[in-house]
Amino acid sequence: MLEHGGALNAAAARFGIARADWLDLSTGINPQGWPLPPVPAAAWQRLPEPDDGLLDAAAGYYGTPHLLAVAGSQAALRALPRLRPRSRVGVLAQVYAEHAAAWDAAGHAVLTLAGAAIEDALERLDVLVLVNPANPSGETFAPERLRDWHARLAARGGWLVVDEAFIDATPAASLAPHAGPPGLVVLRSFGKFFGLAGARVGFVAAAPALCAALDAALGPWTVAGPARWVAARALADRAWQAATRPRLAADSARLAATLAAAGLPPTGGTALFQYLHHPRAEALAEALARRGVLVRRFAAPAALRVGLPPDAAGHARFAAALAEALAASAAGT
Repeated sequence: MLEHGGALNAAAARFGIARADWLDLSTGINPQGWPLPPVPAAAWQRLPEPDDGLLDAAAGYYGTPHLLAVAGSQAALRALPRLRPRSRVGVLAQVYAEHAAAWDAAGHAVLTLAGAAIEDALERLDVLVLVNPANPSGETFAPERLRDWHARLAARGGWLVVDEAFIDATPAASLAPHAGPPGLVVLRSFGKFFGLAGARVGFVAAAPALCAALDAALGPWTVAGPARWVAARALADRAWQAATRPRLAADSARLAATLAAAGLPPTGGTALFQYLHHPRAEALAEALARRGVLVRRFAAPAALRVGLPPDAAGHARFAAALAEALAASAAGT
């Protein structure tokens, strides 16, 4: 299993701090999620039905009818490589590690590429896998460039796979509304922007034939009934979405300013996290954890990803813990 953020039980056991006393900034999930109403008993008692309104709500939100609901985009990214013969697959370097692992496990030839190297490598690829904006760096790719890459790949039967897990705050940059033609596959995560990661809901926007093949590969009832009920209503709540986007942008800017004031200017980020290189990232993450603040650290390059505090009190706690951790890290304690 690859390492991911959010391992709060393990952190609580390791550092001897009760789970309730942690400030978890390790996941990049909206800490002020969509407000959950009571879920009707029927959603628990009956098998999910495909015509329950979820895909209609998703089509309105994502701007395309060419959708498949899946148990989180993770389910799709693991299954997609099994739907192609052995291919030459380029994967954006230093992004969500499950992408390269999935294609490699399915027997494909995987090449990791820096963003600047993609253009020169494209003619040698059958599949290009990107994360836009990239996680954890926040690197972005213009929709016009991505559509050009898709056209060139599709002309020879190739795929462009774009993971848009963190794009909800900037929906105009999404390729989902262009899904439908062969060769374009867009993965969307419901849990991050809506702050409901435990629902395990995601969507694939792609050509109808590919959606059907993926549906057959995954089997029936992949998304639980209560999760479908909640997701349909959250996706239709335009007022909450409109209020949330500027709030996330402001909270992320505030986090970036706090990091910069501490001498840690971010090198990238999104509306849901900030990313920074630091030569002593591991030591700094450990020092924060000893103060009950969990962040995500990366080894190569040494870096930290910091999610949004949930409120003003959480932000103040992070700023204070960061100042203490920087002092302790510098002192080697």
